[in-house]
Amino acid sequence: MTRDRGYDEFLDAVAAGEPYYLAGPDGAWLPPRTVDPRTGAGELRREPLPEPGELLTSTVTYVAPPAFAEDVPYTVGIAAFGPVRVTAQLRDELAIGDAVTVDVDTTDTTDQRVLIFRRARS
Repeated sequence: MTRDRGYDEFLDAVAAGEPYYLAGPDGAWLPPRTVDPRTGAGELRREPLPEPGELLTSTVTYVAPPAFAEDVPYTVGIAAFGPVRVTAQLRDELAIGDAVTVDVDTTDTTDQRVLIFRRARS
């Protein structure tokens, strides 16, 4: 399996319970970004991802690309975690406004790792 340096390092950190984002002089992003797209600055620093996040929206996918064909239907959502928005699959029954955390799971189709949201524990 080929590793995507920035993305797989991010998934490793999430799986270890240490999710992060990259902060630059003019904003915040998720890996594998290596430069601030607004300023071109290459001085991005890792900051802990504030948890829990808030689920902002979600949609159910019924027709998927080949890499997710056996996973349909599945739900994808966007959640706000402090200064960043994260997109991931939902693994729990969630509603807009619910508190969520990020985790890593695998797809049924390819057994590749994928970012997921779970309901935040109170």
